Formats: sequence, C-alpha cells, structure tokens
Amino acid sequence: MHGPALSGWLLMVLCSVAGGYCLLRTRSGTAGERGNARAEAVMAFGMAAMALPAAVLTPPRWAWTVYAVVFGAAALRALTGARSGGHHVHHLVGSLAMVYMAVAMAPGSAGAAHEGHTAHAAAGGVPLLTGVLLAYYALYVLRSAGGLIPVTAAPAGAPVAVGTRVAWGARPELALACRLTMGIAMFAMLLTL
Repeated sequence: MHGPALSGWLLMVLCSVAGGYCLLRTRSGTAGERGNARAEAVMAFGMAAMALPAAVLTPPRWAWTVYAVVFGAAALRALTGARSGGHHVHHLVGSLAMVYMAVAMAPGSAGAAHEGHTAHAAAGGVPLLTGVLLAYYALYVLRSAGGLIPVTAAPAGAPVAVGTRVAWGARPELALACRLTMGIAMFAMLLTL
C-alpha cells in the first residue's frame, strides 16, 4: 500500500485483529455464518498483508500475483453464493476490490512505482473505478456504523438477564464492529491508490 508508514502499521494491526476475531467466529454459529467468518478472515489478513509498510518489508514481485489469484478465487466463491444475496454480494465486491488493488500496485503495472523511483512512488488505478469503490465503501461504512447505534432501550422496569454470558465469537455487535473496521480500512487503502 502506498502512503505513510504509520497509517500502514495502524491498518495492519486493525486488520490483523479483525482477522483474528473472524477466525474466532468460525467456531460457532451456523454453517453459513462460519463460511462468512472464514471469508472475512481471509479478507482481513489479506488487507493486513497489503497494508504492511513497504519500508519494513518490500513484497516480492510475485506477491501481487498471489494476492490477485487468492482474491480472484474468493470472488468466484462469493459469486456462487451471491445468488442468495445478502453478505455474499459484499464479499464479491470486496474480493474484486482486492484483486483491483493487487493489479494496480504490482510492479510493472501502469499505476505502480517505476523501479528506481520507489521513494517517490505514485499510486495508480483507474480513477473512475477507484471512485466507485470509494463511494461503495463510504456508504457501507455509514450503514454499518448506523447498525451499531441501539434502536431502542429496554423499558424501565424490564427484567435484565444477569449473569448471561455470550461467547466472544457469538456476539453480533462485535461481528458488525469487525466489518465496520474492515470497511474503513478498505476505504483508507483505496484512498492511497
């Protein structure tokens, strides 16, 4: 990812934590929920790897091809589930966005830095496509953030379950916060493209 090292480190940490939580979610829930959690974990760890500052570790030339292949396969998997709608369509958009970023950032592509000029790397990509993806993720983040706001409070005097413990992997608000974090990270990564 092109951009300041501090933002790269922050994105890497946030995406790694989100990926770890997604892996935790694969231990509970229905088969569909576990599949979504696996897809989100792949996305989060892929984003964490892409966000690693180049000053720390310059990825080999073949790494961008691996990203494109992995997320191309994830896009095909999401496409098969997209017929049922819901979150599979979002996974499809996210996987295709990762393929797009991998291709745009690959050495030798029109948007990648020229060898010998890595200190002044210029980001690339198709401005219209980048703009569409930025708009999609901006709306996704706003919608996800709205889902974290409680709609109603418990009525006064209503019994509250005390001592009820919910497993960390089964907490819907944490899953939504994880998705929100990844949406913000994707938006930030697209901004640098």
